[in-house]
Amino acid sequence: MVKSFIVDDNFNDSRLDKWFKINVISLPHSLIEKIIRQNKIKVNKKKTKSSYRLQTGDLIEIYDISKFKPTDNKKKIKYLPKKKEIGIYNEYVIEDNENFVVLNKPSGIPVQSGTKSFKNIIDILKNSEYFENSKPFIVHRLDKETSGVLIIAKNRRYAQLFTSLFRIRKIHKTYLALVYGKVDDSIKVMKDNLVYYENNKKISQKAISNIKIIKSNEGYSYLELNPITGRKHQLRKQLLNIGFPIIGDDKYFLSDRKRLKIKNLMLHAYKIKFMINNTQYNFKAKYNKPFEDFLKKNI
Repeated sequence: MVKSFIVDDNFNDSRLDKWFKINVISLPHSLIEKIIRQNKIKVNKKKTKSSYRLQTGDLIEIYDISKFKPTDNKKKIKYLPKKKEIGIYNEYVIEDNENFVVLNKPSGIPVQSGTKSFKNIIDILKNSEYFENSKPFIVHRLDKETSGVLIIAKNRRYAQLFTSLFRIRKIHKTYLALVYGKVDDSIKVMKDNLVYYENNKKISQKAISNIKIIKSNEGYSYLELNPITGRKHQLRKQLLNIGFPIIGDDKYFLSDRKRLKIKNLMLHAYKIKFMINNTQYNFKAKYNKPFEDFLKKNI
């Protein structure tokens, strides 16, 4: 028995294997490759590869795969927010249109659930009026501890568009940070090879950020930062590398320096700008009260 599907706009430019997992059955990548080699999946009547990028209107035919069972993944437990909690997020919404929402993310909450967190932005917003007829798509991330501008797409087409814009560096972000120490005026750019480990394999990634001092004294500095690349914990690592860790950072700090007992990480995604269809978008997010209070009191 053959099952036929027509690719809609939501999956335009999606990989065939990714489409298969979402729309047919979740199987290991190696098994999907095997099924394709056995000619059990055809696109427009032709044999293809798992990496093939689908186009709207493509005909996908799936031949008998009834013997295969879905991968036994533990189903993620979704966070179910109360109505009152959903309503609180109205005050954080900066922009809401048919394709995306822009949020001033509060600090202390992750964008999505993880091994160490349950409550998250996505599960809260998917139950809100902003995603009543759609679902939220993550297009970039902010650390749990970081506040500020966060874009969430409402459909797959815009999710793919934003992902592409981030990849080709056509989305420009500006952060504000409060750090320990008086940063030298001569430091204009931070360039590093940031190292992380994946499956016991050492991986080094080039990281570049522009840095501008807004205000400083002997104890602290107030900085504007423009990351050119987008590495995990990039700004936090780079500022530590030059000897000026972010105030409130319990992960990247100098062990020989006395640290203030502050709950909030003083890093804020302040601005984001990009262009879509010749329309320029600029969004700003006001920093939170702990950030404002520290700034007024100490710098």
